[in-house]
Amino acid sequence: MNNEGQTAVKSNPKALIPIIVFLVLYLGNGIFFEYIKPAEGQMGFYVVSVVLAFSIALIVAFLQNRKRTFDEKIRSCAKGIGDDNITIMLFIFLIAGAFSGIASEAGGASSTANLLLSIIPGKFAIPGLFVIACLISMAMGTSVGTISVLAPIACAVSQNGDLPLALCVGIVVGGAMFGDNLSFISDTTIAATKTQGVEMKDKFRANIKVALPAAIITLVILVVYALLNNGAAIGDFDFNIWQAIPYFIVLILSVCGVNVFIVLLIGIALFIGVGIGTGSLTYATALSSMGDGMSGMFETMIVTILVASIAALMKENGGFEAVLNLIRRTAKGKKGGMFGIAILTAFMDIATANNTVAIVIAAPLAKDISKEYGVEPKKTASLLDTCSCIMQGIIPYGAQLLVAAGIAGITSMNLIPYLFYPFLLIIFVILSIVFEKKTITKQS
Repeated sequence: MNNEGQTAVKSNPKALIPIIVFLVLYLGNGIFFEYIKPAEGQMGFYVVSVVLAFSIALIVAFLQNRKRTFDEKIRSCAKGIGDDNITIMLFIFLIAGAFSGIASEAGGASSTANLLLSIIPGKFAIPGLFVIACLISMAMGTSVGTISVLAPIACAVSQNGDLPLALCVGIVVGGAMFGDNLSFISDTTIAATKTQGVEMKDKFRANIKVALPAAIITLVILVVYALLNNGAAIGDFDFNIWQAIPYFIVLILSVCGVNVFIVLLIGIALFIGVGIGTGSLTYATALSSMGDGMSGMFETMIVTILVASIAALMKENGGFEAVLNLIRRTAKGKKGGMFGIAILTAFMDIATANNTVAIVIAAPLAKDISKEYGVEPKKTASLLDTCSCIMQGIIPYGAQLLVAAGIAGITSMNLIPYLFYPFLLIIFVILSIVFEKKTITKQS
């Protein structure tokens, strides 16, 4: 929508009611079932389906603005869903799901992790786990998948090396969030770049300036810890080097800026060949694992469609303009706009406990803010991805910490003091905004 179209829409805070309804349903029930009335073996924030909560919010959006007919509202939703970037994002989600499924079934992640761990001296097991988590998550494109693979290994390292369990598992979570934030095949990267219409390599370049310093300082802290403590045997871990090779190839191709569709398809082909060649896959399991992986993306895709519809209606009803007016009253210049995007994204992740969903919700508003304040799209995409991953790696009720804590047999709160990387990343995000160059790049 052009600037003229945007200024013609009057500010209407009531248009934001659908998102408030969603937050009450999802966040409210999540808090109730997680902390007030928890059930054994049940994650409170997964009692109410995010799809159900957004569906009810969409119904509320349709009930607003009775001056417009039902058919007009449907056309607005169709335009939101039919956006080029939304369509591309949905297709990539499907292929990424197939890649994740077959890579996991072929044993690529565990072999890669064990290969790297076998190279690292026992004394440096702690910093080694962080580096491995960074590399595995970069190659896999999923933090939860990385944690699921590495947390049991971290537990074994802790036991064999007489190292603090919460520390070993906590640094795996931090490393997993590093890769989730930067990986070219991560659903957060896909969502952040496609909603802002930028190339993944451009977002990566903007992102690495913030993420790499935080990761390096984290690694230095862990190396110092390792040097101050005695080393110990960390055990032997089996691996198949052939099963690890496809991940390294995918990682190299991604960093080189090869189109994500091509990278994922090459990765799938390599894992099929290696899996069948090493006996970890059969023709039948290859097909079923890809199908399972794609099915695992269905919820994310449905949420994307629902959020695109809700956002289109809220925008036409003046909800976005109301948020922009709030930011105009509090933000000063480009840096203020960037802080607005960062805070908006962080809040959405706290509310949804899902970094991809948080990005999809915040992205349309972030795009308007970036146009209003002259923030480069690649910087907006970087802020969306980074801030959502920061909060997702810290909140104790998010899937990442809950999965890690469940595997380790401790509470998610025990891990928080050892999340060095996410906390350092907050500092570098703030610094990147404060020291942003004062350039005027108003977007048309």
